[in-house]
Amino acid sequence: MIHLFINSLAASAGGGLTYTRNVVPLLADRPDVRLTVALGGKLGEEFRGLPKAEFIQLEAPVARRFWQEQLELPRLIRQRRADVLLSTGNFSLRKSPVPQILLSRNSLYTSRDFSRDLLSRHEYRAWLDLRLRSFFAKRSVRWADVTVAPSEAFAAELKRWTGSPVMAIHHGFDRDAFTRDASDLAPEVQAKLQSAEGALKLLFVSHYNYYRNFETLIRALPVLRDSLRDRPIKLLLTCELARERNPGAYRPENAAKLVKELGVSEMVVELGTIPYQQLHRLYARANLYVTPAYAETFAHPLVEAMASRVPVIASDIPVHHEICADAGVYFDRFSPEELAQAVMRVTTTPEMPHRMEIAGKERAQSFSWKRHVEQILELAHSLIDSSL
Repeated sequence: MIHLFINSLAASAGGGLTYTRNVVPLLADRPDVRLTVALGGKLGEEFRGLPKAEFIQLEAPVARRFWQEQLELPRLIRQRRADVLLSTGNFSLRKSPVPQILLSRNSLYTSRDFSRDLLSRHEYRAWLDLRLRSFFAKRSVRWADVTVAPSEAFAAELKRWTGSPVMAIHHGFDRDAFTRDASDLAPEVQAKLQSAEGALKLLFVSHYNYYRNFETLIRALPVLRDSLRDRPIKLLLTCELARERNPGAYRPENAAKLVKELGVSEMVVELGTIPYQQLHRLYARANLYVTPAYAETFAHPLVEAMASRVPVIASDIPVHHEICADAGVYFDRFSPEELAQAVMRVTTTPEMPHRMEIAGKERAQSFSWKRHVEQILELAHSLIDSSL
């Protein structure tokens, strides 16, 4: 039996939460694995009752979390007598007492677009923080025994950035687990969706942040409105464009202002945060999934959309091509006009949505959390063997 220690202290939103929620139960269910997981926040409550799993709750402000990991985790790993450390949050331990696998999955550290975006918004403090985090993220790749990226495209980017070897292991998807929850969406969410019935519903699953490039999507709306006059259009967002209702430090005020300036308020439906377990119900109500993101490492919602038979229109970046392949339609990441043209192409070509649904469903089957876990465990065993 292998004793795996997972550092998931950084799992607070987006891909980090998706990863932890899917991988931890699979590992805990294996008879050949003993599991210890370090978590922050209230995430541990979701895993109550899992067999052979110990959860360590650690609380620290985000600004101090890196140092908490460096100081406290080595002691906890030795105390639990773990065999391998799996660091899931982009930063590794400088001196891990056991072989260490680093999951590096933050494309912002390597993205020139994101740096330019921060500077253009006069977010100088955020830019300096990015530079500091990038420094330690690059060092982390060198500190780890093995670094794993969630896609071939991001693995190649990390190799260019660090000069160190990086391997790719795709993140996964489990449709049965994703659609297991039978509860209904909240009444206020259902009311908003009901008001959008009869419209062409474009879905974008993300809390507000800069690298998901909301502004390009918003600028495409008046173009679509002018081009598809015979059908109303609704953009469904799983966030609200208000500072007090959006997690993290990103400021959505400019996006909210743009919505008003372009006169598309009636086209934007701010659903707010949807529990992950209920997302499948939202995909079922959408006609198209659209993402203008300019930085990604895997993009879980693309797989979720394809598995839900929702055609995908995505920005033309290497990760999106890798994940969707021929099942997606692509546009220049900063062109509202190309985005609108892609939407019109799909919606006005009669056979195209059905073809994309079939291709997307087939493509989604290429990703498996079970296979991902097996590959991680194979890697862990190889590290143990090489350390003997």
